[in-house]
Amino acid sequence: MRAWVLFTIVRVGLFAVLFAVLYAVTAPLGSLAWAGAAVIAALLAFCISYIFFGKLRARVAAEMSERSRARTAKAGSDEDAEDRARDAGVE
Repeated sequence: MRAWVLFTIVRVGLFAVLFAVLYAVTAPLGSLAWAGAAVIAALLAFCISYIFFGKLRARVAAEMSERSRARTAKAGSDEDAEDRARDAGVE
C-alpha cells in the first residue's frame, strides 16, 4: 500500500475515533457539542499524528519527492529531444 494512502487512513481514523469519543462526552452540553468535538478532535489528531507518525510522514514525503524527481527527469528528456530536433533544423 502506498504510504500516503496509509497515512491518510490513519489520520482520518484517528480523527473519527477522537470525534466519536469527544462527542459522546460533550453531547449532553448542547446542540453545538458536535462543533466543539470536531475542532478538538482535529487538533488532537494533528498533534498525535505529528508526534507519533513521523516515520510514516517521512515515507510519504520521500515518495512524493521521488515522483517529483521522476516527472522532472521525464520532462527533461522531452526538452532534450526538442533541443536536438531544433539543432538538427527540424521545426
